[in-house]
Amino acid sequence: MNIQYFKEYSRHLNRDMEFKVYGQGGKPVLVFPCQNGRFFDWEGFGMLETLGDYLESGKIQLFTADTIDGETLSLAGGNPYDRVRLHERWFSYVMEELVPRVRELNGTGQSLLVTGFSMGAYHAGNFFFRRPDVFDSVIALSGVYDTCDMYNGYMDEVVYANDPCASIAGMPEDHPYLRLYNQRKIMICVGQGAWEEPLLAGTRRLDAVLRSKGVNAWVDYWGHDVNHDWPWWKKQIRYFLPHALGEA
Repeated sequence: MNIQYFKEYSRHLNRDMEFKVYGQGGKPVLVFPCQNGRFFDWEGFGMLETLGDYLESGKIQLFTADTIDGETLSLAGGNPYDRVRLHERWFSYVMEELVPRVRELNGTGQSLLVTGFSMGAYHAGNFFFRRPDVFDSVIALSGVYDTCDMYNGYMDEVVYANDPCASIAGMPEDHPYLRLYNQRKIMICVGQGAWEEPLLAGTRRLDAVLRSKGVNAWVDYWGHDVNHDWPWWKKQIRYFLPHALGEA
């Protein structure tokens, strides 16, 4: 398997940012790690073996991004005003620096699939719902899609932009993104087992918002034996990926 490592300076964050690329050609898949995770976590937790047939056959190419969650979403203290603005700079890094590199390295001209688990699911959902013109599909597993706990209830225009539940609920009925969402593939899943309770509640909140706006999302609730852990996420990504690629 072709594996490439990159460390490149970000003008938005004024620091070097790292990412890895797995596979060659195929659908570009942008991956976000779990909370406080790193760009190499999918490799470390065995996701390359889980998706090996897709990677080896050239159906997909993974681009695993780094986050700065420890300075933004996960920081217990700190001013939420400053934290969310740093998060927005990271968002700009991904959209204006990393995504163009994904397109350049992938070379197929295809729109991106975005995915992640746990906090990575929040990131995947946030990027998809903010930019459905760039991402044509999302697979978000075991995520929360509002920012109440991230910023202790603080809200301003930047938090609002990064809060899918709030921003989608506030869209007027003629907002062009509502039409775009229904032209995309939205796959959101959560289990009902150990450690999934807050994620289950968060998924239900987003589900209700999407239904209220007439958005046709596939929101799937798995069983009470389905825990918040990698073995289940591996099964879920295998289940949803064929649908995202139009194979099912």
